[in-house]
Amino acid sequence: MKLEPSQIKKILIIKPRGIGDVVLSTILLDNLKAYFKNAKIDYLTEPFAKPAVENLKDVNKVLTMGKKEFSLKVAMKIRKEKYDIVIDTWANPRTAQMTFFSGVKYRIGFGYRGRKYAYNIKASSGRGSHHMAEHNLELLKAIDVPVITKKIHYEIKEEENEIARKFISENFKPGKTIIGIVPSGGWESKRCEPEKWSEICFALLAKYDCSLLVISGPGDEVDAEFIKHKLGEKIIHRHKTTLNGLTALINNCNIIVANDSGPMHISAALGKPTLGLFGPTDPYTAYPYGNNEWVRLDELFCIKCDLLVCKYNHECFRDLPVERVLDRFEKLIKKNSVSINTL
Repeated sequence: MKLEPSQIKKILIIKPRGIGDVVLSTILLDNLKAYFKNAKIDYLTEPFAKPAVENLKDVNKVLTMGKKEFSLKVAMKIRKEKYDIVIDTWANPRTAQMTFFSGVKYRIGFGYRGRKYAYNIKASSGRGSHHMAEHNLELLKAIDVPVITKKIHYEIKEEENEIARKFISENFKPGKTIIGIVPSGGWESKRCEPEKWSEICFALLAKYDCSLLVISGPGDEVDAEFIKHKLGEKIIHRHKTTLNGLTALINNCNIIVANDSGPMHISAALGKPTLGLFGPTDPYTAYPYGNNEWVRLDELFCIKCDLLVCKYNHECFRDLPVERVLDRFEKLIKKNSVSINTL
């Protein structure tokens, strides 16, 4: 369906949760803004995910919803805003209900089974054939919006960036390449073992003239402290409890090595050369988007199990050869022309 751009004044994008998922959905923004030039674009997220989009120049306002907030109540909140278009990028049963009862004229979502009723414009529901970021673009195709760019976005408040810059200047020698180590992970099974992280860190220090910064957020403290204890003075640890504080530190590193996680996708959105460590999830659809790299133990019989908790011994990370990680790291720095001296 082709919509008349001049008639569209307000658009809502729904993406409640998953920091990485919210970041990847920003691939829509430039394209929507270019086509619907006079439209304001809002987001609907859960409160913890609000920082992922609240600083973006093309986002007018961020509405929030509780994780267990009654769907009809959220729908009424949407209805009051008088949107012309709602784009449900999540399209689960709950957001489908919100979209349906919102009363918005053009309701766009994926035609998944049991949710088709909610949308009067349906996008292709095929998943797994392309990156998750580009899956969002199917929603634009459904309304004939040209895809002119595939850029994802993240913006940091300058005060947060200044705090991070000050920390970096106080703890690292100027001019030395800083590699950020990010052991975050939303699921237990997506978190690389801290013992393996320590091996990777020692290997990086043995090969490159670099400094290491382990960056952790809520829930990452134990793994980060283990890595810090193992490496001692060879690594700096900075724990931040805010998403933007953690992000600002990532922004002030030269290269990032991270588990498949929200911070990994943020790093990619910031344009940092990023290496993702993968185990239970599919790197072909979730790799750090852009000119980045990923690594996993492809030959393992249970690789890409998608289980939240490993039912074996977490071999996908425990048995991941450090040499394979270094090979992908070398490929990453070459394709991004990163200047780093070898020892």
